[in-house]
Amino acid sequence: MRVGIADTTFARVNMGKFAIDELKKHGSVVIERYTVPGVKDLPVACKKLFEEYRCDICMALGMPGGKEKDRMCAHEASLGLITCQLMTNRHIIEVFVHEDEAVDDAELAWLAESRTREHAVNVIKLLRPGTMEREAGTGQRQGFSDAGAARQ
Repeated sequence: MRVGIADTTFARVNMGKFAIDELKKHGSVVIERYTVPGVKDLPVACKKLFEEYRCDICMALGMPGGKEKDRMCAHEASLGLITCQLMTNRHIIEVFVHEDEAVDDAELAWLAESRTREHAVNVIKLLRPGTMEREAGTGQRQGFSDAGAARQ
């Protein structure tokens, strides 16, 4: 299986490095990486990873800033990623860490690494049909603590 990693130079943490490291720990996959300037470039990067690099699934890694303008850019990028998924019939795991999710740079770095690694594990699970079904309804979160199931 081929996994595409699309990441950005705008991010303040090298999220691609963590994704690649985690993917190598959990599966035997070929990894293709495509780095672009910002989050709005991620949809094209993922489309290229699918069409030109023959990837089966992609991770779109980005770190939008904490301003309203950044939220709008992240939203537009998300819409592009959804469109790409529908056009290619393949999953793109969007891993965005907004700068204002953390109280300081140390927490931002921790959150970016944690969320990226947890989503990399999700990528491996999606490549193994039926694996994620065991976790349905369990309130999984990536980065911060899981919420847990509402009903047992």
